[in-house]
Amino acid sequence: MTSRIIHGGGITAAARLHGGRPEDWLDLSTGINPNPVPLPDIPVSAWHRLPDQHLVERARMAARGYYHSGDILPLPVPGTQSVIQLLPRLVSAGSVAILSPTYGEYARAFKLAGLPLSEVNEINEVANGNGLVVIVNPNNPDGRLLPVDRLRELHDRQQARGGVLVVDEAFGDMEPEGSLAPYASSMPNLIIFRSFGKFFGLAGLRLGFVIAEASILARFEDWLGPWAVSGPALSLAASLMENDTTTIRKRIVDRRSALDAVLHRAKLNIAGGTGLFALVADERASDIYSHLCHHHILVRKFDYAPNWLRFGLAPDEEGDRRLAGVLENYSI
Repeated sequence: MTSRIIHGGGITAAARLHGGRPEDWLDLSTGINPNPVPLPDIPVSAWHRLPDQHLVERARMAARGYYHSGDILPLPVPGTQSVIQLLPRLVSAGSVAILSPTYGEYARAFKLAGLPLSEVNEINEVANGNGLVVIVNPNNPDGRLLPVDRLRELHDRQQARGGVLVVDEAFGDMEPEGSLAPYASSMPNLIIFRSFGKFFGLAGLRLGFVIAEASILARFEDWLGPWAVSGPALSLAASLMENDTTTIRKRIVDRRSALDAVLHRAKLNIAGGTGLFALVADERASDIYSHLCHHHILVRKFDYAPNWLRFGLAPDEEGDRRLAGVLENYSI
């Protein structure tokens, strides 16, 4: 059995190990907007009834406008993790390639399915025998962002040999110019995953979208079964995606700038990241992690890169000051 992956957000486990109440910890271990957006009104009928088709259609129309996906109506799904686990069903021949290091659930899903897997470090290492290729763009955790043109070229190569390209744009809301969604209508062997909860700060909603040509979306819809996404989630997503998100983006930019300032003052090397997190590379990472936990601040560490720490955004200036003070007191 492939071991489960440790993700960010494990405040309860951290508190049990290092003490304190979970609510007193500062959780910087995730890549989620730390300031959830105000919730719009949700009709009582969305709670009372099974999700009506008009709710699904409204959410899909709103997602098409938000992601600029042209003729494609994105499919709402109960979190992108739900469809990651379905990807092995799309592999009819050949092996799978994942541009690594990246979000670990992709490799785990294919390994559990018993599929041959190559974890490659460069896009030019993708081989002719790779029936399905996965690229997270922007990447988690280093923020690597591949140009649209290179991804379109890779898609065309995959299409020519009957393969599929999966591009996970979970952190793409702050990098809209890097999205393949506007080109998806002309890329039939492309599948794009988009996360809803990260940008809007509503990860607990468990909502994502798949952008692909109609026959692929139909397969995912069949595999997920009826009523996969709740009525309240559909209603809320439609309302938020139909509205202007400029204020949300500005707040995230300000929070990321504040985080960068704290890390620079602590003389930590920012090796990458996205609008929602910063990746620090430091040989003292393990000690820094333990020091932060001692002071009830949780960041993300990585078994495969012991010199890396991922810092999410603090919700406010008080959180910045708390992190800065703890880092200032760090010594080895």
